[in-house]
Amino acid sequence: MASENSKTGLIIKAQSGFFWVETGEGVIVCQLRGKLKRGRAMGDIAALGDRVRITLSEDGSGALEDVEERKQALVRLDPRPQGVYQQVLLANADQAVFVFACANPDPKLRMLDRFLVITEKQKIPAVIVANKTDLVENPKEIFGMYETIGYRVLYTSTKNETGLEELRSQLQGKISALAGPSGVGKSSLLNALQPGLGLAVNEISKVMNKGRHTTVIRQMFPLEGGGYVADTPGWKSLALWDTEPEEIDAYFPELRDLVPHCQFSDCTHQHEPGCAVLAALQDGTIHPERYDSYVRLRMGKE
Repeated sequence: MASENSKTGLIIKAQSGFFWVETGEGVIVCQLRGKLKRGRAMGDIAALGDRVRITLSEDGSGALEDVEERKQALVRLDPRPQGVYQQVLLANADQAVFVFACANPDPKLRMLDRFLVITEKQKIPAVIVANKTDLVENPKEIFGMYETIGYRVLYTSTKNETGLEELRSQLQGKISALAGPSGVGKSSLLNALQPGLGLAVNEISKVMNKGRHTTVIRQMFPLEGGGYVADTPGWKSLALWDTEPEEIDAYFPELRDLVPHCQFSDCTHQHEPGCAVLAALQDGTIHPERYDSYVRLRMGKE
């Protein structure tokens, strides 16, 4: 019998049933122990970002013995013949960092609103990075409304080297899920923070986006000074699959405290008399674009 010893660690890469676990003393490549596979799994047993216990074999490989309970996870539904399967994009993220450009490409604020609803539901703190600030006169005209409802917005430009230290500080020591449309400058930002980081993240993203038959690699990258970033493509397909329309109120911070003041308990906030949300919209407390996003999400529109 090969002697084994036990270690705890963090899954920093997952591919084809293999898991790369950072133990603090090095990275061990592991596979799931048979006992974890027993029964019919309806979701990923182990995933990127999971904290795990492993046993180490004499040949240097590891067996993944146990997975700590997740504080939360970014989950995507994968319909399979035997039922719906929950794919975990990233477990235990400390924050989601959404990068959008001020221009070139124009910011897709409706997409951002959808992402924010997902983080509110998952109870993951969200940070917005308004990049390419050098291309517009006043970036706060575009993104300022998110600050007024309590989100942290960082204004960055790699061309002018503005906001980079703030972003570095925001990422330090945390596991960050990075997301945003293509062309917004995520890679340039990461390279500016840490040479080669954007390139490494971009290579993984390319592989993941090639198609359904490509081997899926999920990986997060260490930051100098502590912390990890994981590019998490696939937010657009993170359907609000178990969310009732009336729940959406709770995931818009500027709406949720108003809802109890509506005249009707089943108010849809679209046409009813005595609606506190419509009153706030009328007096300018709620931004019209945010309200429009709310209505579209409630009605199940993209």
